[in-house]
Amino acid sequence: MPAPAPGERVVPFDEFAAWVRSGAIVAHLARYAEGRLLVHRLDTAGRPLPLGLALRALSRGPVSVIDAQGRTKPLTVGVLARWIVQIASEPWRVRALLKKVEGDLAAIGPIGPSRELLAFDRAASPLYLRTDLSFGVRAGGSVAHIAGVVNALDTVTGPVVVLTTDDIPTLRADIGVHHVAPRDAFWNFKELPTFVLNDVFDEAADSACAGSRLGFVYQRYSLNNYAGLRIARRYRVPFVLEYNGSEAWMARHWGRPLRYEALSLRIEDVNLKSAHLVVVVSNAMRDELLTRGVDGRRILVNPNGVDADRYQPQVDGSAVRARLKLSGLTVIGFIGTFGPWHGAEVLADAFVRLLKADPSRARSTRLLMIGDGAKMPDVRAIIARGGVGDAVVFTGLVSQEQGPAHLAACDILASPHVANPDGSPFFGSPTKLFEYMAMGKAIVASNLEQIGEVLEHRRTAWMVPPNDVPALVDGLRTLLDNAAQRDVLGAAARREAVERYTWRAHTRRTIDFLAAVVQPAGALGPSMA
Repeated sequence: MPAPAPGERVVPFDEFAAWVRSGAIVAHLARYAEGRLLVHRLDTAGRPLPLGLALRALSRGPVSVIDAQGRTKPLTVGVLARWIVQIASEPWRVRALLKKVEGDLAAIGPIGPSRELLAFDRAASPLYLRTDLSFGVRAGGSVAHIAGVVNALDTVTGPVVVLTTDDIPTLRADIGVHHVAPRDAFWNFKELPTFVLNDVFDEAADSACAGSRLGFVYQRYSLNNYAGLRIARRYRVPFVLEYNGSEAWMARHWGRPLRYEALSLRIEDVNLKSAHLVVVVSNAMRDELLTRGVDGRRILVNPNGVDADRYQPQVDGSAVRARLKLSGLTVIGFIGTFGPWHGAEVLADAFVRLLKADPSRARSTRLLMIGDGAKMPDVRAIIARGGVGDAVVFTGLVSQEQGPAHLAACDILASPHVANPDGSPFFGSPTKLFEYMAMGKAIVASNLEQIGEVLEHRRTAWMVPPNDVPALVDGLRTLLDNAAQRDVLGAAARREAVERYTWRAHTRRTIDFLAAVVQPAGALGPSMA
């Protein structure tokens, strides 16, 4: 973002929202000479009408939107008035939009893998689609997975073509990336922009693929998106769907139920049952798809992976240790987006109990919480109630590029994942797990579904039952008190990561499986009948 000029005041969104909630915003009306809304990218800012109107009320002079590249869009009275008219008319057009989506699904054709394929050619270019309507995401498992797959694909295929709504951190600079700007239609309505995005990607594919010999379409599934399936059928190439869990399930259990849940589930089913190959990261996810009627012969269980060159024991964490005042201390580390499934609050509780049982450890031990997210307020509250704040360091959001150095600053790495709230199997394949392993650090982890399949107690990690705070305390204490055991576990975990869980191995498994499913002549084998 452009640096603030002298006399300018930068107000974070959370602080601005607090003004609105408390009524303090009244004291700021017409107080400022100019107002600017800072966004990640101008072409993905959509239609920020509420913020635009608020800025207009606070400013005596011009109001504009400005992005990280310095591009500016004036928010004139005319622009704001046009947005108001558009928003007022859009509720009357929702039914037409949903009817169009129904028509799109019907036009895709019969549910099932298309048999009208050209010959599958490994040397041709894959088209990778990243269709999420989330912007400015600089770290986390999704970032690691996307970059890991895309960076490794062309080791087993032709040059990769990427269509994405946003920048992808740690992506190789030589990969052909095409940005897709979403339309602002229905922007101020939940879920509806995800339906609109399908046509945008469909139209962008032709120009992105011009001059390339398309081999297959690979899509990381996102809510309500069927663009990849449409593109694959138009080009008569295989469609590979990466499925990381039901968006409808996640909304219901980790957020709010989708308003158009039935239609969203139908779109999921059309994609899952029509893909030539569905890539999932865990057996639990495969089992879910089998219950939904997806052909098991087209499902590949392919755990997440790691770039073992970026994440490795030789990474220097001394600068991070010095900056965070960790030098000479034993550090327990956790990295993540603090989601409901990460168990960060369980780790916080365990650390409080660890220090309560032996207060002298507070002089030599630190808990390093790397990242930020939904559960961070709970974590901070547990630490504050426990009175151990002086022994905990919160880094805030750390970019994907800075992740390895922060992990290198740790002696023990924790993966305290918790079970699903509805009792269903934990379907994740935590990217942090493989990054921990590749760093060659001692790991304390929940013995939960795939985590317990990848790690072995006392060989590559110290395993504890999920949600079992006393057991986690014991595991942490054991490794804190035994540096030699930390070294043995870390070295074994590193060997396992390099041998089995690199992104190159992950993508090779995907392409080999696709080649087996889609015969060279383009027809599906007898097992697919």
